[in-house]
Amino acid sequence: MRYLRYLLIFVPLAFLAEFVLHNDLLIFLFSAIGLIPLAGLLGEATEELAIHTGPKIGGLLNATLGNAAELIITIVALRAGQITLVKASIVGSILGNLLLILGLSLLLGGLKNGRQRFDRGLAGMSSTMMFLSVIGLLIPTFFELIHKIQQGQPLFTESPDPSLDILSLGVAAILIIIYIFSLIFSFQSPEVGIGKDVGVDDHAEEKEHHQPKWSVRTSAAVLTIATLAIVFMSEFLVGAVEPVVRELGVSELFLGVILIPLVGNVAEHLVGVQVAYKNKMDLSLTISLGSSMQIALFVAPLLVFISLLFGDEMTLFFNPFEVVVLALSVIIAGQIAEDGESNWLEGAQLLAVYVVAGLGFLLL
Repeated sequence: MRYLRYLLIFVPLAFLAEFVLHNDLLIFLFSAIGLIPLAGLLGEATEELAIHTGPKIGGLLNATLGNAAELIITIVALRAGQITLVKASIVGSILGNLLLILGLSLLLGGLKNGRQRFDRGLAGMSSTMMFLSVIGLLIPTFFELIHKIQQGQPLFTESPDPSLDILSLGVAAILIIIYIFSLIFSFQSPEVGIGKDVGVDDHAEEKEHHQPKWSVRTSAAVLTIATLAIVFMSEFLVGAVEPVVRELGVSELFLGVILIPLVGNVAEHLVGVQVAYKNKMDLSLTISLGSSMQIALFVAPLLVFISLLFGDEMTLFFNPFEVVVLALSVIIAGQIAEDGESNWLEGAQLLAVYVVAGLGFLLL
């Protein structure tokens, strides 16, 4: 992923656009592009630390920091009161991993290698965990819809509801507990767990010989600097969202579902596709499915609790269209993964679903 580092030039350009040019469109564009290499560096530093710390602690680092860039972006958005953008980015991250990245992986890997095979146990457990996360979103959403019908309120607007707040906090806590249980299980059974490496480089050969590229000090320094830079880029990006929405005529929902997740995960997404092209489908599935589970079972519930710090509580009530698209995507991804083998046509099918969903979000 070294070639992504050339995009670091957009980091100072974003500062220039923010403090000198004062052009919202340029601020948004430069910040979004600048986040791509920064997220890659953050993931690479995490991966290097994981090599130094060994498989168990390294797996925990990957399981907690694998989506750190996206977590930072969403926390900044939460602080700015952009809850719709945060929820859309959560859905978009899961859809991007399940449909776009897995679809590209199956398509390109299948075109090069023909029929590919992978661990059915890993795919089966991942599908079950994703269904669990969808249930965790469906129940608060349907609960609130029924509650609004009973009270004669508008269905698709979120209004203060103490019952929904309590339900969201309870569901979020349960999802985090299940995620912790899955980590414990993965450490006990690493061959089928989700604590495998999901960094932004294919370090399989390096890890076999225990040859990290960076020292612990260098890794920690890169991790710190990348994190601070991502905070600044996120501030610029989120601050420019509303003017860009007005100028381009696209919805905040579309930006959150399609664009924000891509800039935070491009580096990891490219690795997932690369390793599938090399016929390493287990690693590719670990990247796409593992990242989806981390967003659904850890990042989204954690944001519910973090939102309490900012006064405007985020709940697990999502736009019904988002939840339905998410549920259907989990179903089709599970159907494709259940037999332990894949081909290029199945990849094309996942991509087709992603494009159809994207059109829906664009026009909604």
